[in-house]
Amino acid sequence: MKRTIAALASACAVGAIIATSIGAGAAEPASAAPAANDGRIKNVIYLLGDGMGRTHVTAGRERFYGAHGRLVMETLPSHGFVSTYAVEKKSGQPGEAGFAPNYVTDSASAATAWSSGVKTYNAALGVNAKGELAPTVMEMAKQAGYRTGNVSTAEITDATPAGQMSHALARGCQGPVYTAKSCQDTGVTGSELPTDDLRVTPIAKQIARNGTADVILGGGLSRFDTADEKALRDQGYDVLSSPASQTVATEDDLAKTQGGKVFGLFSKGNLTVEKSKQDNPASPEAKEPTLAEMTKKSIDLLGTGEKGNGFYLQVEGALIDKRSHANDAAQTLEEIKAFDDAVAVALDFAKKDGHTLVVVTADHECAGFNVIEKGSFTNAEAANPPVNADGSNPANNSTPSRTGGNTKDASRSTGIVNGAGAGDPHNFAPATFRTADDPAGVTDGTKEASLWLTYLSGNHTGADVPVYSYGAGSEKLQGTVDNTDLFGIVTDALGLR
Repeated sequence: MKRTIAALASACAVGAIIATSIGAGAAEPASAAPAANDGRIKNVIYLLGDGMGRTHVTAGRERFYGAHGRLVMETLPSHGFVSTYAVEKKSGQPGEAGFAPNYVTDSASAATAWSSGVKTYNAALGVNAKGELAPTVMEMAKQAGYRTGNVSTAEITDATPAGQMSHALARGCQGPVYTAKSCQDTGVTGSELPTDDLRVTPIAKQIARNGTADVILGGGLSRFDTADEKALRDQGYDVLSSPASQTVATEDDLAKTQGGKVFGLFSKGNLTVEKSKQDNPASPEAKEPTLAEMTKKSIDLLGTGEKGNGFYLQVEGALIDKRSHANDAAQTLEEIKAFDDAVAVALDFAKKDGHTLVVVTADHECAGFNVIEKGSFTNAEAANPPVNADGSNPANNSTPSRTGGNTKDASRSTGIVNGAGAGDPHNFAPATFRTADDPAGVTDGTKEASLWLTYLSGNHTGADVPVYSYGAGSEKLQGTVDNTDLFGIVTDALGLR
């Protein structure tokens, strides 16, 4: 296993950056890269809002800035969309024999698409659909002499960050306690692989030993053990959080470190949602850094390399997805804002640097998030399906033509979901929120609030996701691209192929 792994190869400052980027609440558009940018990209900052669909962006904008405002990501000059489908196990790549698409991806196959440029099956990391190893952008960048960083509000062994630093047949093979079942996939390989095969090595073990990322910040300390800590220290990492004692790092630890290589995990599991920290400012969890703070510190650390070759940094706002799975609109909105604050930090750096490509996108949409008409209700609350409004049109072949539909079933809806009826398991009502356009006195959870939100499901959808970009090469991300195209755009920008 050792031989296989070795073969792979401060809050105030952040607040000022965010304020500069977003102004008084309506962000100004970012112009094209400065004239000083001669077209050479030295750095790429790839920001990923996990589960963030186009409506997540719309809802975040209206919640925090109103109808005429914009999130920072929306001010980036190039806008487009990304198709996100995965493939079935043993599938060929698009255009090859045996190609078998799976139209709804998970985070692992999506991460592999942009990290390694190949379509794969859900749950796979750094391998194609036949289980064959595929190198990642971060591995390639590291080998080429770039500094590298990986930041997430999830466990650092979770799919999105792990997609850059590991290769696994099954994303659940994280460590430290694991079973062969959680790591093997005989449906792909035909038989169990030997335990020293990289693809069945726990992700935490790979991350702690392969040195793929110089700066590793996020959650998931419980995935690492004493041997992992020794491996990290032997490679020269400033280990801010001790796997041996399971002592998490704090934002103060992060602010103080000046190490060239830093390993800082601020929770044993995922980081704490921002709304919970806001509601409980005296809690230990409130000492966790924000995504914007981790982004700012990572840029500072990565920009101090001796060779000055530049850096590749991936930043994930993971909890947008996790709170969308839970259909928790209030916490989802706060996570969108926290992610956008990190975008502001990256954009501020890129504007000053002149040689940085910033890419902001998502791996997939989660839960069919929607903005619905004020005062309306969802189909989940209805006693009958909506009527067929075109039923009298002889050109309309849809059947049946319903009468008396679209009536509310009181037994299935007892109030607005983030209001008094939130605890009722039969409550399918919308969540309502005040916006920047609402009169003073309007509060969340009331019928007077102008932003009404609902979800289609508790799982991922196959919708295309937005992509916003800034810097030389961003013109390639206008229109619609596939998630595998992102691999080529980033590797081309860094001259890796």
